[in-house]
Amino acid sequence: MKYPLTYKEFGEHAILIEWPSLIKEEILTHILSYQKLLKNILSTKKFEYVPSYTSLAIIDIEKQLNASEMIHLIENLDIKIDDKIELKRTLWKLPVCYEDRFASDLNYVCEEKGLSKEELINLHTGSVYTVYCMGFLPGFMYLGGLADRLHLKRRSSPRTSVPSGSVGIGGSQTGIYPQESPGGWNLIGNCPVQLFNSSHNPPCFVTVGDRIQFYSISEQEYEFLKIKVQTGIYKPENKELND
Repeated sequence: MKYPLTYKEFGEHAILIEWPSLIKEEILTHILSYQKLLKNILSTKKFEYVPSYTSLAIIDIEKQLNASEMIHLIENLDIKIDDKIELKRTLWKLPVCYEDRFASDLNYVCEEKGLSKEELINLHTGSVYTVYCMGFLPGFMYLGGLADRLHLKRRSSPRTSVPSGSVGIGGSQTGIYPQESPGGWNLIGNCPVQLFNSSHNPPCFVTVGDRIQFYSISEQEYEFLKIKVQTGIYKPENKELND
């Protein structure tokens, strides 16, 4: 193994495998490669896999093995990860409207960072982000790769209600609130795309390891795309990537 791994019980029928506590693209790639090999080796087992920044949770859906048995099984597998493992990821291009009605904190962020609105938008849309984790809310993406000049601590007083689709900055990350919820990130825009729909399979089209790139749209374009989303005819622009 390239990295030292630890195996922990994570409930009666689940375990957590942990990598070094460093948020790095290299470690996430290693986790996803490990997951792919595990799925191939344990193809007869009905396990659910949940990758994140530095860990991989594995749940025995049928509850045939307890956590201790799962650790013994997986820890003793001969898993070899090399550069030949191909990971399929998707680059999703998502629209964001940065107009004032959607961007409660945009002026504050600009003032804090000494940026014009145009400079902020160019920085935010100029990066290709990596999905490191899905959580907090169904469909909420924790995105790494935010430009250093946009790093900003969360609000000292979280809002009790953040509108669905709000695009925010929290620390060194950016993300989209897929549903209305409380939240403490700095809001700089809104994305009209529905990120989570329980009637779809899968409910969220984005997975950990995918890439996200934002592009700026006007209010008029936002309203038009919102109608397309609501009528079910909108398809987000995407491109398959092979690592």
